[in-house]
Amino acid sequence: MSEKSAYAKAGVDYTTMEPFKMAMVEAGRKTLKFPNKRGVYVNEDATHAHGAVFEYRGSEKHIWCKTQEDLGNKNWIAEWMYEKTGKSHYDAIAIDTALIVVNDVIAQGALPVVFTDQLEASGSEWYADERRAKDLASGFLKVCEEVGMALPAGESASVRYIVRPEPPVKQIATLSGSVTGIVAPASRLVTGRGLAAGDVVIGAPSTGLHANGVSLVIQKALEMPEQFLTKLAGGKTLGEEALKPARSYVALVEALLEGGVDIHALLPGTGDGVGKIAFDKRPFTYRIRDWPEVPELFRYYHEGLGIPIGDCLKTFNWGVGYYIFVPQSEVERVVALGKSAGYDLTILGVVEEGERQVVFEPSDIILGPPGE
Repeated sequence: MSEKSAYAKAGVDYTTMEPFKMAMVEAGRKTLKFPNKRGVYVNEDATHAHGAVFEYRGSEKHIWCKTQEDLGNKNWIAEWMYEKTGKSHYDAIAIDTALIVVNDVIAQGALPVVFTDQLEASGSEWYADERRAKDLASGFLKVCEEVGMALPAGESASVRYIVRPEPPVKQIATLSGSVTGIVAPASRLVTGRGLAAGDVVIGAPSTGLHANGVSLVIQKALEMPEQFLTKLAGGKTLGEEALKPARSYVALVEALLEGGVDIHALLPGTGDGVGKIAFDKRPFTYRIRDWPEVPELFRYYHEGLGIPIGDCLKTFNWGVGYYIFVPQSEVERVVALGKSAGYDLTILGVVEEGERQVVFEPSDIILGPPGE
């Protein structure tokens, strides 16, 4: 075996990283035809380049939407669990990384077609773990197939002087990504400007934590004797519940678009929790009268660990991962289309003229808008 280069000794060992990169390239190759159903084609001859080359071959007047997001702290829990249990959970982490971007793109009525990922690890050795690499590649392939997008390019870096995990985790990578979506026809663009008093707020259930509120989950878990191995009433550990992958809402939004629903606004249930319902800066009050079942993890943090309900509602999605705002005349159709697409939707409440706030009647509490 040849001696390591000076650069490798400094923390960037491309020989160590290469198998990971090849696993990702192989997974990406299998995704290239997924966006064809939306008229988008990736140039397969250019996938060796430092970028993605693609085109729309459909006949509709179209526009593009592009956004980027990072996963945040969720894979720190995965690393903790991997060290303790031997299960990486990185297939779920890959799904989370992609969907935190995808679920933002579809809020404009854009359907995802191209995804590029970025990893920045605390050292080259992070990439050497074959199980983690295989799980991550598998998760990316699965989510790309589910939502209909290609993964033609990405970036894997080693930045030991910038990324350093909090103990007891020894090594880690930050994960982020960018998604390009297509709005075709262009008339399907959803801007949110159509939101009006009298609109109905409809919610699609989450699978649990998704990727928001993770810092609070970590902080409280580390204060307990068993930490993430704490058993919850349902039989799973706290770590297993926290690492349930996010849910995709692409099929839901696509069904509504194909059905010609008059969508006034779409909103992912991410930062600021239930308070994010008051996303629009105009003076609207969002009166929430009904709510689906709250996932066990959230109930445990509120009832078992004593996190005040206001903090829970402003931190967690509390069981709703996506919001749809439509006029009253569209409600019945939205619920039916959602059901046919596999989503049990809940009619949550209504939009009223008034102070910008969320009146959450199930817990008899008023929530300020995002940032308050």
